[in-house]
Amino acid sequence: MSTRLVIDAARCTGHGRCYAMAPDLLSDDEEGFVAQRGSDEVDVPAGLLGQADEAEQACPERAVRVLRSSAPSAGRSRPS
Repeated sequence: MSTRLVIDAARCTGHGRCYAMAPDLLSDDEEGFVAQRGSDEVDVPAGLLGQADEAEQACPERAVRVLRSSAPSAGRSRPS
C-alpha cells in the first residue's frame, strides 16, 4: 500500500494545524502556510501514517487529504 499526503492550495488558509500535527512530513513557509501546498504529493512512510491522519483531521478547511492506494501484489496473475 502506498500513502500520499496532498495539500489543496486553494483551500489552505494558513491555520498551521497540519504542520503542527505532522512535523516530520510538513513544514511552514515564510507566510505561515504549509510549504507543500499545491506541490506534488508527499509520500508518507509507514511509520508516519498517524501523523498524516492527524494532519488531515486537524485542518478546518479540509485542505489536507490522505490518499491511500494499493498496488497489485507482485506475482499475482491476471485472469485471461
